[in-house]
Amino acid sequence: MSETTLTSLLEYLYGTLTPSNQRWVAEHLKQHADQEEKALLKPYTMEELDARLDQSERDFAEGHYHTHEDVLKMLDEELELASVEKHEYAEAV
Repeated sequence: MSETTLTSLLEYLYGTLTPSNQRWVAEHLKQHADQEEKALLKPYTMEELDARLDQSERDFAEGHYHTHEDVLKMLDEELELASVEKHEYAEAV
């Protein structure tokens, strides 16, 4: 969200919420942000890393992988689709 949009939201809340409602919203927003950051920043344990590596090795041995050519082709297809979707959306508006 842009700073202008956030500022407008703040001004709206200042005008509509009582001081106690503002404190309540602020406390809940802070708690939620703290939980989101904690979930995003949680490091993997060595056991989790080992399990991921083991799974990757099994996948490779079973032939479940993509070559770099496959990945580039998928990216090309996705980017072409995204540009078509954006173009169609721009024309519809």
